[in-house]
Amino acid sequence: MAGHLNEVLLAVAAPDKVLEESVDELLAIVHERQSKLLVVVYKEETVDGFILTAFFTSKVNKLSQKTILWQK
Repeated sequence: MAGHLNEVLLAVAAPDKVLEESVDELLAIVHERQSKLLVVVYKEETVDGFILTAFFTSKVNKLSQKTILWQK
Protein backbone atom coordinates (compact mmCIF):
# COMPACT_ATOMS: atom_id res chain seq x y z
CA MET A 1 0.00 0.00 0.00
CA ALA A 2 3.05 2.26 0.02
CA GLY A 3 2.14 3.65 -3.39
CA HIS A 4 -1.39 4.44 -2.24
CA LEU A 5 -0.73 6.73 0.73
CA ASN A 6 -2.91 9.59 -0.56
CA GLU A 7 -5.79 7.22 -1.32
CA VAL A 8 -5.58 5.75 2.19
CA LEU A 9 -5.59 9.18 3.84
CA LEU A 10 -8.50 10.35 1.67
CA ALA A 11 -10.45 7.20 2.54
CA VAL A 12 -10.33 8.13 6.23
CA ALA A 13 -11.02 11.81 5.55
CA ALA A 14 -13.91 11.27 3.09
CA PRO A 15 -15.12 7.64 3.08
CA ASP A 16 -18.09 6.32 1.15
CA LYS A 17 -19.02 4.27 4.19
CA VAL A 18 -17.81 3.69 7.76
CA LEU A 19 -18.32 0.27 9.33
CA GLU A 20 -17.78 -0.95 12.87
CA GLU A 21 -15.07 -3.62 13.02
CA SER A 22 -14.90 -4.01 16.79
CA VAL A 23 -15.51 -1.86 19.84
CA ASP A 24 -12.65 0.50 19.08
CA GLU A 25 -11.82 -0.18 15.41
CA LEU A 26 -13.52 1.35 12.38
CA LEU A 27 -13.41 0.53 8.68
CA ALA A 28 -13.39 3.36 6.15
CA ILE A 29 -14.62 2.05 2.80
CA VAL A 30 -14.06 3.72 -0.57
CA HIS A 31 -15.21 2.31 -3.90
CA GLU A 32 -12.17 2.02 -6.11
CA ARG A 33 -11.23 0.43 -9.44
CA GLN A 34 -13.64 -2.03 -11.10
CA SER A 35 -15.57 -3.58 -8.22
CA LYS A 36 -12.67 -3.32 -5.77
CA LEU A 37 -12.99 -1.56 -2.45
CA LEU A 38 -10.29 0.20 -0.50
CA VAL A 39 -10.67 -0.71 3.18
CA VAL A 40 -8.79 1.25 5.83
CA VAL A 41 -8.86 -0.09 9.39
CA TYR A 42 -8.30 2.69 11.91
CA LYS A 43 -8.87 3.76 15.51
CA GLU A 44 -10.17 7.10 16.73
CA GLU A 45 -8.74 8.35 19.99
CA THR A 46 -9.83 11.36 22.01
CA VAL A 47 -7.14 13.61 20.64
CA ASP A 48 -5.99 11.79 17.55
CA GLY A 49 -6.38 8.53 15.69
CA PHE A 50 -4.20 6.15 13.77
CA ILE A 51 -4.39 3.77 10.83
CA LEU A 52 -3.82 0.10 11.59
CA THR A 53 -3.84 -1.31 8.07
CA ALA A 54 -5.31 -0.83 4.59
CA PHE A 55 -6.08 -3.21 1.75
CA PHE A 56 -8.02 -3.66 -1.48
CA THR A 57 -10.72 -6.31 -1.61
CA SER A 58 -13.57 -7.53 -3.78
CA LYS A 59 -15.14 -9.60 -0.96
CA VAL A 60 -18.15 -7.39 -0.36
CA ASN A 61 -20.15 -10.17 1.36
CA LYS A 62 -17.94 -10.19 4.45
CA LEU A 63 -18.17 -6.42 4.76
CA SER A 64 -21.95 -6.37 4.32
CA GLN A 65 -22.32 -8.32 7.58
CA LYS A 66 -20.82 -5.47 9.63
CA THR A 67 -22.72 -2.59 11.21
CA ILE A 68 -22.85 0.59 9.12
CA LEU A 69 -22.11 3.65 11.26
CA TRP A 70 -22.15 6.21 8.47
CA GLN A 71 -22.86 6.19 4.74
CA LYS A 72 -22.63 8.81 1.99
